[in-house]
Amino acid sequence: MIPAIVIRPEPGCAATVAAARAMGLEAHGFPLFAVQPRDWSPPAAGQIDALLIGSANALRFGGVALGAFRDLPVYAVGAATAEAARETGFTVAATGSGGLQNLLDTIPAGTRLLRLAGEQRVPLTPPTGVTMIESVVYASEAQAMPPALADLLRQRVVVLLHSGEAATHFASECDRLGIARDAITIAALAPRIAEAAGLGWAALATAETATDAALLALTSQLCQSSGETRG
Repeated sequence: MIPAIVIRPEPGCAATVAAARAMGLEAHGFPLFAVQPRDWSPPAAGQIDALLIGSANALRFGGVALGAFRDLPVYAVGAATAEAARETGFTVAATGSGGLQNLLDTIPAGTRLLRLAGEQRVPLTPPTGVTMIESVVYASEAQAMPPALADLLRQRVVVLLHSGEAATHFASECDRLGIARDAITIAALAPRIAEAAGLGWAALATAETATDAALLALTSQLCQSSGETRG
């Protein structure tokens, strides 16, 4: 079976590796990003009706300032982020399944949103009647590829990519270290992530939906196949 490589930041990396191993995959975790908090100045709570959150990292690294918004509902990008919001004491108004923009488009007119985000984030356009303030509360800082990962990548592997930033950094590190792309199959969470990875891989596949479960299902197929392009 072809090994699977997870490079997302912790604690997501360990969670994805554990889920992959539970599916019977040979999975290895090498976080190529370290998440760090950023200083931020929250707007007055009275100016905000709800929070828009695209990653559980916003809740992990938002700090004590989040307490001022604890009574406001949360619109969460997916199930894992929604669960993190509940564990932090928030009430979840809605959980998305197709990306933040799709979720944003469902929010009622008149809602004043506070988007808690990372430095690298997908640009969003609020629908008519919805206003949005963006606050950067964390950043994912790229790390150099460790030698153990570089060694693994010199054989056939499947690499899971959870973000466009991860795709760009991973491709750059492969090129920097002279690692050939043609033995590496890419399993991307979404089309824009696959696009960011570039060309030259053994195969480049996209999950049916932008969820970790769908990405792992795709990875399982790829690890047990010849690496032909899917999705």
